[in-house]
Formats: sequence, structure tokens, C-alpha cells
Amino acid sequence: MYDAPDNVNTTQPDPLLKLCGEQVQLLAEGALYWPSVDTLIVADLHFEKGSSYAKRGVYLPPYDTSATLTRLEELVARLEPSAVIALGDSFHDGEARVRIASADAARIRNLTNACAWTWIAGNHDPLPEGFGGTIAAELRISALTFRHEPAPAPSTGEVAGHLHPCAVVRVRGRRLRRRCFASDGTRLILPAFGAYTGGLNVCDRAYLPLFAGRNFHAWMMGRDQVVPVSAKRLIAD
Repeated sequence: MYDAPDNVNTTQPDPLLKLCGEQVQLLAEGALYWPSVDTLIVADLHFEKGSSYAKRGVYLPPYDTSATLTRLEELVARLEPSAVIALGDSFHDGEARVRIASADAARIRNLTNACAWTWIAGNHDPLPEGFGGTIAAELRISALTFRHEPAPAPSTGEVAGHLHPCAVVRVRGRRLRRRCFASDGTRLILPAFGAYTGGLNVCDRAYLPLFAGRNFHAWMMGRDQVVPVSAKRLIAD
């Protein structure tokens, strides 16, 4: 299933991708690391999604925020980034700050106090206030712009979330579905990092305006590696 594009270095488990001339690292945990600016990027944490569903009578185990935080804390402890960018929908809705357990709120503040933390506003959480860090509609660093929803025609390189990309491929007769990164070398869409976040197949028509002619790769997440697959080899759900 391996099908690396020309702009990637795959000599390590977490491959390095050139995005508008900037070298970024795709992490098996489903996050992005930009070594030259020592910045970690995550998308769609959706803290308190479980409690939001419970309000509507759909009862899920109420541990999604804690589980997501544990994975994020482990990643921050391993990389020790000087900055973190959370690409929107970090909280599942505007009332998440009311429902969140005090211990989990303290864990978030510990993270935001440890480095330069930016919350990008999402469609679920336009103003994620009260947890430290700074809030921005989008953030531009060098050749890359970080935003929640992919723009129709970005004027710079773009890193976005929102769509929760996943990909499906057949391997030796077996259907394999995984969360993924999606990139054409100019635009990069990150998988959702949250514990209760699903995925939208990159073959869905929602991606058609973003990647013309399906000229992109899906970087499918395995247990401990990220594997690139040409979009032309992917199948619909």
C-alpha cells in the first residue's frame, strides 16, 4: 500500500513532508510537528463531546476529555514544543467550560501555561475562553496559514482541520479504514485528535473543491507509523 510522493522523506517512522517549502512532520498520534519553529499542531480535540451527547439523552462513557488530554499530555511531554496550535473545535460546544470536570480544566491550564498556546476559533467553539492561551481566527507563520476550516482558494500554504479526514483502501483483499492526513503539498488537512471524533472519507464530495482531480495523498495512521497512499488508490465507504 506504500506510495510515497516526491516531496516526502520516509527514512523515519514519522515522515517529513514538504509543505510550501516548509518541512513538517506527520506524527503517528495524529498531530503535526513543525521542527524549524518547534511547534506542535493538533486539530478537533472536541473536549466534552460525551457530556454534550448526554444532555441530549445519548449516554457515552464520560471519559473522552480525560482520554484526549492524556494523549496530548504524553505528546507534549515527548516533544516539549515551545508552541502549540489547536486548530479549532477544541471544545465540542460553547457550554463545555461549564460541564468539564475541574481536574480536566486544570490539566488544560497546565498545558497552556507550559508554552505559547494558540486556540484557533472553530465552528463549535468560536470563543474558547477561560483556559489560558490566546485565541485567533487564524494564524500565519512564514509560508503557512493555520485555520479551522479549509479555505476555498488559500493564498498561502494551509494547515486546517474541521473535516476529520479518514481513508479506506483494500490490502490483500481486506478493507482497511483509518484516520488520515490529506495533503497535496500546498494544503494539509489534519485528522481529528479527539477521542470521540469520527472521520469523513476523503473520497467524499466535500473534498472535491479542495483537491482538484484527486491529486493528493492520504497519510493513513497505523499503530506506530503514518503511511502515504495516492488518492487514486482509495475507495469510498
